[in-house]
Amino acid sequence: MKAAVLFGKGDLRPAEWEEPEAGRGEVKVRVHACGVCGSDIPRLIGDEAHFFPIILGHEFAGEVVAVGEGVENFTPGDRVACAPLRPCGHCDDCQRGDYALCRNYSFIGSREPGGFAEYVTIPATNAVKFSSAVTYEQGALFEPSTVALHGLFCSDFRPGFDVAVLGTGNIGILAMQWAKILGARRVAVFDILEERLELAKRLGADEVFLCGRDELLDEVKAFTGGKGFPYVFETAGQPATIDLGFRLVGNKGRFTCIGNSHREVRFDPRTWELLNRKEFHLTGTWMSYSAPFPGREWEMTAHYFGTGDLKLDDSMIFARVPLERCGEIITMFSTPGAVRGKVLLTNETDVS
Repeated sequence: MKAAVLFGKGDLRPAEWEEPEAGRGEVKVRVHACGVCGSDIPRLIGDEAHFFPIILGHEFAGEVVAVGEGVENFTPGDRVACAPLRPCGHCDDCQRGDYALCRNYSFIGSREPGGFAEYVTIPATNAVKFSSAVTYEQGALFEPSTVALHGLFCSDFRPGFDVAVLGTGNIGILAMQWAKILGARRVAVFDILEERLELAKRLGADEVFLCGRDELLDEVKAFTGGKGFPYVFETAGQPATIDLGFRLVGNKGRFTCIGNSHREVRFDPRTWELLNRKEFHLTGTWMSYSAPFPGREWEMTAHYFGTGDLKLDDSMIFARVPLERCGEIITMFSTPGAVRGKVLLTNETDVS
């Protein structure tokens, strides 16, 4: 089969690879679309690949073409997305249903072959069915969607309250949509890019705030009646937005960090005092799983993409790159800030 193989740092190219066959408990998937995750970038152009050569890609969707022995819930032709985590199932964290905290895990697309290929085999337990109302491109966005939704669950989210979402990358846009679906009173979105704020507004944000202006906090005070936000979700992983979140969250509120920061984050005494004075809850969130595996995050994503309540706007896709031109991905991500949106590696032009 054809695959986009990472042979070394910055060396991604199409190559022939042995086509896998479904073993016991597995399904073989013909990949239609696979997203390039932010976590893939340090593997592609940095030093974080686990080994070479490797087939990356954990945000993928496709069609089941074969099932292995013992698989009863899938048949050829099923449309599926991949839940890429492979927890051990035996440690204390797994026994509690906290699969993302497993220390003995494997991961499809980073520790074992993933979706940058024509075909991949995955455990049937990691395949998430979706209906024909859901496109394969939407299927490739299941993993980012579940990350956003898991962040809401980690915040103990309750409907009927105002929500602030910091950052308008795809996880931020999806977190905004999930807050609306789950009954937020109003959702306000913050970013430094006007075009991304326009996208948030188009997809349902009640208010948008352009950051970097002196009047920002006064505008927020007017919007919230001086109370701040009961829920704040930081999705950019930037020191500036983390700092802003401390100022936006209200007394006894909940501030959840979904974004991963790759820069040093520091808090001066005045900023840290806000945590004490407001007595707000500060928490992180990791991946997107719950019991029973892979969890309600995945079931709800399949359902709400199917109903149309959860939307994939075309402007959320930055580029569609055919597998045979996979080297273009390296060029795209070698320029910091050049990519705004999801890059999809595709095996055909029709990903509906």
